[in-house]
Amino acid sequence: MVDYIGVSDIRNILRDRGVAPLIAAITDQIEDDYRRWHAFEKDARIASHSAVGVIELMPISDGKHYAFKYVNGHPANTAAGLLTVTAFGVLADVATGYPVLLSELTIVTALRTAAMSVLAALRMARPGSHTLALIGNGAQSEFQAIAFADRFPLREIRLFDVDPRATDKLERNLRRHPATAGLVVRRMANVAEAVGGADIVTTITADKRNALILLPSMIEPGMHLNAVGGDCPGKTELHPDILRRADAHVVVELEAQSRIEGELQQMPADFAVTEFEQIARGLVPGRRGDRDVTIFDSVGFALEDYAALRVLHRLVRERPSYASRIDLVPDLDDPKDLFGAAVDLPDAQDRAAVKLRGRTRIGALNT
Repeated sequence: MVDYIGVSDIRNILRDRGVAPLIAAITDQIEDDYRRWHAFEKDARIASHSAVGVIELMPISDGKHYAFKYVNGHPANTAAGLLTVTAFGVLADVATGYPVLLSELTIVTALRTAAMSVLAALRMARPGSHTLALIGNGAQSEFQAIAFADRFPLREIRLFDVDPRATDKLERNLRRHPATAGLVVRRMANVAEAVGGADIVTTITADKRNALILLPSMIEPGMHLNAVGGDCPGKTELHPDILRRADAHVVVELEAQSRIEGELQQMPADFAVTEFEQIARGLVPGRRGDRDVTIFDSVGFALEDYAALRVLHRLVRERPSYASRIDLVPDLDDPKDLFGAAVDLPDAQDRAAVKLRGRTRIGALNT
C-alpha cells in the first residue's frame, strides 16, 4: 500500500498546520537540500511543448529517495475554467524502487514556489525589506504574499495585474487571511507605480510570451527581483538590460535549465550567473552591497519538489490521517506469482474438474 495525499488531504493539512508554517517547513527543507547539492543526481526537466502549453517531467534523486513531478503549464486554460498549472508527484525508495508517497502537487507547487522565493529573498534582499510588489495576481500570488509576510517585516503589499478580477480576488483573500490582514494592501494602476520604491518585486505572470513586464527605468538601486513567471522557452518577464546592469547579481537554480527556460535564455552563453547552491552553502554572498540589484531567475527545480514531498512524507508518518492508502503496487504472498494476484483462480479440486470438463469437450469435438 502507498500513502496518497489528494486535494482534500492538502486542505486538511493546511487547515491543521497553517499556510505560513507549512511554507516555512518547506523553505527550511529546501535550504537543507541545497546545502547538500552534490548528493543529488540532477537533470533539467523533460519538456513536451505545444502551441498552447507545456507538459514536463521533473526527476531527481539523492541515492536514497527518488522523486519526480508531472506538471503542465497552459496559460489559456483559465478561459475555459481550468487551472494554468496542475501537477502531481511521487516519492520513491531507491533501495526497493517502491513508491512511498503519491501526492497532488498543484497546491503544493504554489507552496514550494513561495518557499523558494522567500528563501532566495532571505539571502539576497536587503535586511528589513518592508515593501513587496506582486506583479501578476493569479493562482500563486496569495502564497507569495503570505510567505513574505511571515519572514519579512512587511508593512505594505502592492498589487497589479492586467486582469482586475485577479487583483479583486487577491485583495479580498489577503484582507481575510490572518497572516496578511494587518498589512497595507494597495492596488496600483500599472507596473511602474507598483514597483516604484518597493524593496522586493515578484513577477508571476502567466502569458507564454517574451514579455517586458519590468523595464530598466523601473529598477532602483537595492531592489531584489524574484522573476518567477518566465519558466519555459519563449516566456520571459524582464527586459534583458536589467540583467546586464553592472550592479546586478543574477542567481539561478540549475544553470543548464535556466539557460533554456528562464530570463537567462535572453543572454549569451558566457553571461555569468550564480547557482543558488553556492549561496546556500555560504560560498558566495547573496548580496554584495545595499545598492546592488539582486535578481533570482526562478524557473522551479526538481530539488524543491523533492523537498516538499519529503516534508509531506514526514507529516504523514507523524499523523497517518493526513493521507489515505491505495493499492498502487501489488502486495503478493509469492512475489513471483503476479498472475495469481491479478487473476482469480479456482482451488485445486475445482481446477481438476475444469480440466476434466475441458477434455470431454475436446473429445466430443473430435468425434
